[in-house]
Amino acid sequence: MSRPEIQIRDLHKSFGDNHVLRGIDLEIGQGEVVCVIGPSGSGKSTLLRCVNLLEEPTKGQVLVGGTEVTDPDVDIDAVRRRIGMVFQHFNLFPHLTVTENLTLPQRRVLRRDKARAAQVAAENLRRVGLAEKANAYPSSLSGGQQQRVAIARALAMGPEVMLFDEPTSALDPELVGDVLAVMRMLAQEGMTMMVVTHEMTFAREVADRVVFMDGGVIVEDGTPEQVIANPRHERTRHFLSRLLDPAMADVEENNAG
Repeated sequence: MSRPEIQIRDLHKSFGDNHVLRGIDLEIGQGEVVCVIGPSGSGKSTLLRCVNLLEEPTKGQVLVGGTEVTDPDVDIDAVRRRIGMVFQHFNLFPHLTVTENLTLPQRRVLRRDKARAAQVAAENLRRVGLAEKANAYPSSLSGGQQQRVAIARALAMGPEVMLFDEPTSALDPELVGDVLAVMRMLAQEGMTMMVVTHEMTFAREVADRVVFMDGGVIVEDGTPEQVIANPRHERTRHFLSRLLDPAMADVEENNAG
């Protein structure tokens, strides 16, 4: 593996009595794409949010680019400037145009002047295939287009790492492909990416590694061939069978009932 860009050591997170993360150890190398899969409630999104301290770990360490995010004295704003995050929901400002959605964080956080921010916005809208939507408002865009704008907004900040939390789960199926195509492009460009997803085709084709989580622990960590095609653990096999054949999951539930 190349130089570690993300290092997670003995990470725990509890919400009251609910112990969501139970000692996670994970390293992601520079330029590596790691897809995190697992059932709802397994801790995937909590793990992702701990990387940029949107959730405060109960115990353990997180380092990004060699800087300890979990150090009480860390300049978290400086660290977050190096980490792009794309959520399930797009979080665009409805009263601002697409360009304004991209330039506002650049000007406020990076202190870029208006002309430079607009130039960077235009470059990144081209990257995601939405140059012609620069003056549109979010309400006029499809969900897939809004998510691509959200990716462009994150890229405009010049991140070294991109975190994706179920970026396609709120989209209609026919809109998923365009978003995944942009993520494929980023992977080909060498962006370090940590992706929580249920998109097994994307994980198979694009991920360098797949991490399967269940019950707040990492059950399997390996190549897509190892984890998706030839899982070692029964928990992984059961999850994938339900995900890849939902009809069989319904039959199981009906029989159990």
